Amino acid sequence: MSAEARLREQVCLFAKSLYDRGLTPGASGNISARMEDGRLLVTPTGSCFGRLDPARLSVLDQNQRHVDGDKPTKEVALHAAFYETRPAQTGAVVHLHSTHSVALSMLPETDPDNMLPPLTAYGIMKLGKVKLLPYFMPGDPAMGDAIRGLAGKRSAVVLAHHGPVVAGKDIEAACYAMEELEETAKLAILTRGLHPNMLSEAEIGGLVRTFNVEWED
Repeated sequence: MSAEARLREQVCLFAKSLYDRGLTPGASGNISARMEDGRLLVTPTGSCFGRLDPARLSVLDQNQRHVDGDKPTKEVALHAAFYETRPAQTGAVVHLHSTHSVALSMLPETDPDNMLPPLTAYGIMKLGKVKLLPYFMPGDPAMGDAIRGLAGKRSAVVLAHHGPVVAGKDIEAACYAMEELEETAKLAILTRGLHPNMLSEAEIGGLVRTFNVEWED
């Protein structure tokens, strides 16, 4: 099996896993993965993560032009911005409409610069600080501009009223980090108002230093 064929299978495998566990409903969400020659495999517009066909994935050239497969997601600009601003660290991008992270994005007390409270070590290790971006109409190219405005300093963002976007070194890393984001958002919702014990600044600092976490102010 060629490297491209393996990557096509991986995209569909991880997408179905996310769908089967209710992390993105209906025909929502999109995934992209960079091939060895710099082209992108992208999930098609209007497609369901539970029923993707590896042979029908969209293919974009190095300039994000559609060259093969079904019509790509309308949110290509969102993905392209991560590949442009974090080229060395980004081999895949995952965008979902997951319930708890969207819910957290709508609460007025959520910190837009670091929207996940420091509840678990892995939330910090896998994600660093998660930026809450404002609402954009789905497909609006301005979403990509907002990510470019972060100058490559964040690997994960949440679009208010919409959903999270995570970039990783490969599709496995991006999906696992995405799952950590949603689970941490779930914990934040479950413990809201209960005054949970947070990780201390010293404990956060230890994680950042030990695991080389991106932790920009």
